[in-house]
Amino acid sequence: MAKSGLSIKDIARAANVSHSTVSRALRNSPLVNVQTADQIRKIARDANFRISAVARSLATGRTNTFGVVVTTIADPFAAEVVQGVEEAANSHGYSVILANSGANPEREMKVVHSFEERRVDGILVMSSRVGSLYLRHLTEMKVPIVLINNQHPEEFVYSVMIDNIAASEEATRHLIQLGHRRIAYLGDRGGFQSENERCQGYRQALAAANLPCSPDLIRQGDSTPEGAVQVIDEWLARAQPPTAVFCYNDISAVGALLAARRHGLNVPADLSVMGFDDLPLASYLNPTLTTIRQPMRDMGRQATGILFHLLDGSAESSRRVSGELIVRESTAAPRKSG
Repeated sequence: MAKSGLSIKDIARAANVSHSTVSRALRNSPLVNVQTADQIRKIARDANFRISAVARSLATGRTNTFGVVVTTIADPFAAEVVQGVEEAANSHGYSVILANSGANPEREMKVVHSFEERRVDGILVMSSRVGSLYLRHLTEMKVPIVLINNQHPEEFVYSVMIDNIAASEEATRHLIQLGHRRIAYLGDRGGFQSENERCQGYRQALAAANLPCSPDLIRQGDSTPEGAVQVIDEWLARAQPPTAVFCYNDISAVGALLAARRHGLNVPADLSVMGFDDLPLASYLNPTLTTIRQPMRDMGRQATGILFHLLDGSAESSRRVSGELIVRESTAAPRKSG
């Protein structure tokens, strides 16, 4: 295991610490005192200590791997979150295994169970369609699970999610402050928790400004540009079309921009468009997209941090992170009539 024949037990004895402390220090766990960790690593370096992944697994009962479930690897949101997960995992000597759920609850559960069979140390699930239903499996599986942007309507004990209501209120309030009074909301018909909360934030902002919430200005698309084009086309064909639209996500906002262009409208003079997510493409669109920034990489890092705390026996709970309004070129005061 090491050229010098030194073992974890030897290092623990030399540093006067427990075996688990040595193991944590060698994988750069933040739970070990800095001075103690430096001392342990110095002892290991001086003895030319190296431990293989197999030997470490046998000694600690861990594989130093996390399983990550995403709806699809083609989702740019998922890519950003996974990068944050990998950064946090790699800094502690952990590897990440990725799998797709296809947004299918049954497949999601199968993937989670396959990760359990592969003896991963923890599982992260993005945009879960199962959510709180995992609770009854936790004691049986004995593998910690943390959800990122849980889409099941009930809360889950270990999760990281953006404060959708507050962020959507801020997005709608931005449009109101610009002078818009006919503001549409383009959601997603999937029945997700995030969609319900974003629509709620939109409604609350209108109510706070004493503006009517017209049912004809609330529609659900399918989070594709094509689906958004269809909804926007219908709105723009009305005698009194909206002067601004708040979209469930940036992908829908892309469709809104395309629909406005096809109708010969100027964005933002004729129609202001607001997105949600701040995907990398948002700053390259024409016009550049005003949106709510989700701290995607940070959400991945925070969720991974919860996993490490759970593995070390620390108490953890759900976290709500704040979104950030990013104002670009796609929103402005409405064009004055007459």
